[in-house]
Amino acid sequence: MLRGDVGLELGQRVALALRAALDVDITAEEALIRPSNRDGADYQCNVAMSLAKKVGRNPREVAQLIVEHLDAADAVETPEIAGPGFINLRLTQAFLEQQTNNLRHDERLGVPTTQEPRRIAIDYSSPNVAKEMHVGHVRATVIGDALSRLLAFAGHEVIPHNHLGDWGTPFGMLIEHLTDLGHGDDFRISDLNGFYQAARAKFDSDPAFADRSRRRVVLLQGGDEATLALWRELVAESQRHFDHIYDVLGIQLTAEDTYGESFYNPFLADTITELQQKGLVEESDGALCVFPPGFKGREGDRQPLIVRKSDGGYGYATTDFATVRYWVRERKVDELIYVVGAPQTLHFQMIFATSKQAGWLDDAHTAVHTPFGTILGEDGKTIRTRAGGTIKLVDLLTEAVEHAEKAIPETSQVEGEERAELARVLGIGAVKYADLHNDREKDYVFSWDKMLAKTGDTSVYVQYANARTHSIALKVGRTAPNDAAITLHEKAERDLALKLLQLPAAVQAAIDDLAPHKLTAYLFDTATALSTFYENCPVRNAETQELQDSRLHLLNLTSRVLTLGLGLLGIGAPERL
Repeated sequence: MLRGDVGLELGQRVALALRAALDVDITAEEALIRPSNRDGADYQCNVAMSLAKKVGRNPREVAQLIVEHLDAADAVETPEIAGPGFINLRLTQAFLEQQTNNLRHDERLGVPTTQEPRRIAIDYSSPNVAKEMHVGHVRATVIGDALSRLLAFAGHEVIPHNHLGDWGTPFGMLIEHLTDLGHGDDFRISDLNGFYQAARAKFDSDPAFADRSRRRVVLLQGGDEATLALWRELVAESQRHFDHIYDVLGIQLTAEDTYGESFYNPFLADTITELQQKGLVEESDGALCVFPPGFKGREGDRQPLIVRKSDGGYGYATTDFATVRYWVRERKVDELIYVVGAPQTLHFQMIFATSKQAGWLDDAHTAVHTPFGTILGEDGKTIRTRAGGTIKLVDLLTEAVEHAEKAIPETSQVEGEERAELARVLGIGAVKYADLHNDREKDYVFSWDKMLAKTGDTSVYVQYANARTHSIALKVGRTAPNDAAITLHEKAERDLALKLLQLPAAVQAAIDDLAPHKLTAYLFDTATALSTFYENCPVRNAETQELQDSRLHLLNLTSRVLTLGLGLLGIGAPERL
């Protein structure tokens, strides 16, 4: 839904028309004014379709009444009713020019701040301690960071929340193995991968080692200092690795945003007690379980979530309940967003349902799972190394920069450190954009050739478009006076200006649906409109200085829009390539 200046303006006028024609009160947002790709229409009003049944009229009759009472001759040409009741609106040239010039002087480029700011905790990235991050962590990290940036820009208070896996049996197993080796604290993250694999093999094959590992977990949870000291080193080395990856990726997560499973350990017993006091816990085969209503297994039996195992241990569900309880009750958040893979959908549905029963979630305190699909190799299977192993994320990012350096044009004048930084911005941007421009709920195929292509829906294409605006202005050799106005006579000028005015719609759509691909689609369309403008509207050889001034301002405005849009996705916008 469009929520920038143009959409609100038209929506308010449609709302007034409905009040006058049918005594119906709606908001400007409910007027359903949306950008249109139809020839001769810039926006489309769909409210007649949604109101027809409510007012007992045919949709086209409602549309006709809106048109008859619409006071918008200064903003739109004669409206056209199409299909079953759509109203097509085309902006007048004077109004479009006015709105485009207004946009030039707006620091937020038409994107409003929310009138209802919320306090939002967003859970993303969430790697495991003592393991190197791998390609499977890309989606949770990149999508979460983009959503965090978008929500913060909209005016919400966003609290990043990196839920690390740093507790439980795996650490008893690893610490016991390191103790057997007589290992101190001089390991690195690359060592830990091998140590973990060796510990897992021993755990699975040696019952005595498995028993010692479980006892080590008890020591860890009981606060044994020697065990805790080694555990702290595991966490610290892992955090150094995570920080490096986040720095390379440009992710806004720091050690201060870390809330490992260990953080919630002191709250687990009280969380279960509260669930028991509210009558939500049942004993089943010695374990304590909750059975949220409506969830059944394959045999039709009630589906349980185990909150305490028969041996007294806790599972993921207990920690997730404690997480909801902590963030809502102690940190006073209004909303929880979990950027976690699609396989966990059922788990979160059950967590949220039980949390509502417990009173932790309600109409004022909500939670949403933001699932995502899998990254596939070009063979259509989960992406792996040629040897069949998991691709380390640090290796993927290094390769991205190397591929990007080779993709820089031979004609580029960028050299030395600037070239190295350019390769980093292009390579990392390509990895992020390749992920974000896909519908997050779907799997996608990872391809270096496609993601670094200079044509098509890629970050490189959008980045090149932005750099082109600077290149053209540099060739002109001057800047346009600030008081010079943008005029729109050519179709390519008009189409580009319309795209720039639709930035608020794209940003809001991405926020409403937690769907960054709706913003990438807009950026690609805007870059394409710029390309058409470039081919049809000369700037350096413009017929008059006034026309050149207008087009210079239009280029500058386009660059600002592309730069902001890419920035909201965590992607850089170099000024020259």
